[in-house]
Amino acid sequence: MPPFHYAFLVHDLDAARAFYAELIGCTEGRSAPTWVDFDFFGHQLSAHLGDATLNPKNLGLVDGQQVPMPHFGAVIDWAQFEALAQRLADAGQQFVLAPQTRYSGLPAEQLTMFLLDPSGNALEFKAFRDPAQVFAA
Repeated sequence: MPPFHYAFLVHDLDAARAFYAELIGCTEGRSAPTWVDFDFFGHQLSAHLGDATLNPKNLGLVDGQQVPMPHFGAVIDWAQFEALAQRLADAGQQFVLAPQTRYSGLPAEQLTMFLLDPSGNALEFKAFRDPAQVFAA
């Protein structure tokens, strides 16, 4: 699968570097005084300086739970998810939706968690018990 590119706003590049590179584990790519690229699980994220205000009224409903909209993230494997969730918890990261299992016992069973970066951008990480179910109807 070719990598996707996502550009988003942050209000502090140093805080973005600390969150995405040091906490999440992304490798930093090219940068300029107003933006920085990260290798986000094989995809290109571009953090640009600007006003990244999340509107708390923008919520979606998934499996009976409210989730922040918009959000972005990555589908990673089960072991990666568990390791990342532990690293985030050990670092004292606050979660919008704590790591949990969704659709337990069903074909689309998955682990999921939501958190905010230092600029308020919402991220979701998920892992499917059966990776073949990522795009299943």
